[in-house]
Amino acid sequence: MAVKIRLTRQGAKKKPFYRIVVADSEAPRDGNFLEVVGTYDPMAEPARIAVKGDRVSYWLSKGAVPTDTVRQLLKKAAKAA
Repeated sequence: MAVKIRLTRQGAKKKPFYRIVVADSEAPRDGNFLEVVGTYDPMAEPARIAVKGDRVSYWLSKGAVPTDTVRQLLKKAAKAA
């Protein structure tokens, strides 16, 4: 089972809110996931990123691959911390 760290969309129409989740790569975007490891709110000014760093590092050590977008968000979160 290939595991990815990716975004799943929440929120209302025109007001997106995203969860950063660990999911099987074959699961649908808003489908089943293994664990929620953070959130991303692009509508806030400035955009808010909250990440559980210990859980992200755990999943990365187990071979999870972040998507390009999540990789950028993790870098921003690391700089802010």
